[in-house]
Amino acid sequence: MTAAPIFISYRRDDSAGYARAVYDALARQFGPERVFIDVDDIGAGQAFDETLRQAVGASDVLLVLIGPRWRGERDDGPARIDDPADFVHQEVAAGLARGLRVIPLLVDGAPMPAGDRLPPPLRALARRQALAIDHGRFAADIARLVAALQPGLGEAGPAAAPPPASTTSTTSSPGTARAAPGRGRALAIGAGVLALAAALVVLAPRWLIGQHGGATAPAPAVPPAPAAAARAAVNGAWTAEVRYDWANAVHTERFDFSGEGTALQGSASFLRVPRGILEGRVEPGGLAFVTRTRETLGGDGPGLDVTHRYLGRLDGDELRLVLQTEGSAAPHAPVSFVARRVAP
Repeated sequence: MTAAPIFISYRRDDSAGYARAVYDALARQFGPERVFIDVDDIGAGQAFDETLRQAVGASDVLLVLIGPRWRGERDDGPARIDDPADFVHQEVAAGLARGLRVIPLLVDGAPMPAGDRLPPPLRALARRQALAIDHGRFAADIARLVAALQPGLGEAGPAAAPPPASTTSTTSSPGTARAAPGRGRALAIGAGVLALAAALVVLAPRWLIGQHGGATAPAPAVPPAPAAAARAAVNGAWTAEVRYDWANAVHTERFDFSGEGTALQGSASFLRVPRGILEGRVEPGGLAFVTRTRETLGGDGPGLDVTHRYLGRLDGDELRLVLQTEGSAAPHAPVSFVARRVAP
């Protein structure tokens, strides 16, 4: 493990997919050696708790991804965040105690947690200014985060660019920043960040975030020609060998895509059983959709409704996908795989 000034704190069954997207964006901007995320930076055999403690201590900025399940509520006891042994509790408490710059990132429509719902070592978190990550302007939100981090990391902000005429300054909730681009470097993005934004916007599906209230800046219009090209490139049948995150679980999955415009319809198999596509969307270069399954736990219980969220990026004749499973009895890490088109 090497010291990294940016530490990403998240709960795996709450915002693992978002954590990976934020990491990828920041690693491209600042370099992977300057961003810490546990799945990449803790080696086999290393002590998890000690490694996290050292990484937080070596950081300058702690990004706390807060989704709807960040507190870790449990039916049989207090929320996991109230437990001093909880890793997220330890990360945030250590960052606050060490005086790091702690930035809450509100995802999936999550509100800023109230101080009285946090354990004493974490209550200062409720007074930190937060940034919201919104699916409709994911690239712009990432650019705003990059601009906020640059001065503290010893990097000059990029040259200012004029904001779009339709941009509106809003505040979604107390303690949450949703300001429109201002003067100087505050929200300006250079050519490199714009290229990153274009790459990331296709990974921002409808399901990633809810409304926080107030007006929002409209997403940039998609030129009709690239949209039509993306639509034609996605439609059809695809197959992939998917290695799930449990032992000896490799399955050939099939994806049948159809639709017009930005709408994505069809089916995607999970464990070789076709599942209907929900909330599907296609943008130039990529796609996003959701499927749902029912997980039985044995006995007479009702089981669990499990959500599978897919993000995809077209890369020539291949479709590179990331699957995040949520709501299962056991947490699941993101699964990456490559789908290839089935010849007609």
